Amino acid sequence: MATCSLKFENQGDTRPIKLFFQDEARFGRIDNIASCWVPQGCRALVGNQIIREYTYLYGAFCPQTGDSFSLILPYANGECMDIFLKLFSENYPEYRIILAMDNASWHSSEISIDNIVPLFQPAHSPELNPAERVWKHIRESGSFKNKTFDSLSDVETAICTAVNDILSNRETIKSLTGFGWIKNATLGNLIAG
Repeated sequence: MATCSLKFENQGDTRPIKLFFQDEARFGRIDNIASCWVPQGCRALVGNQIIREYTYLYGAFCPQTGDSFSLILPYANGECMDIFLKLFSENYPEYRIILAMDNASWHSSEISIDNIVPLFQPAHSPELNPAERVWKHIRESGSFKNKTFDSLSDVETAICTAVNDILSNRETIKSLTGFGWIKNATLGNLIAG
């Protein structure tokens, strides 16, 4: 079994450690057509627009406690990732954070925030990141199925509604992100030194 070495810059820091899984999801104005129930003898009328306007939902989730942090940003790039990391760090100043994430090009191994250490997943393995299940849950909520959005602002409003409904419940986050291998792991196995 492979081991990894994670080190926080300040080795004397005694704040507790918290493991989060981070990812971004793209939401846009292209309709998400899905099956639905309609009264017998009726036909469902669903819009089908293809407008390529997107926004991105950045999120970090702690399977152990159900804590979550999310932010809507206009792009998936290094500048937006830096904004997310800065605000995320400010939201959890009392912890040292191991932030598991994929190897997207805008995820830098040179995170310059003292209480966050990145833990990169193997390439091409989104199934390892429980944040993917949160995105699926949000997309399958009533906020996005068979909806036509007139503007990107309407998409962002739907994201906010879904995030407030889903992410405000810690038990929902724990059930979505609590993979068996995460529950069985201990932070002592992740940190060397």
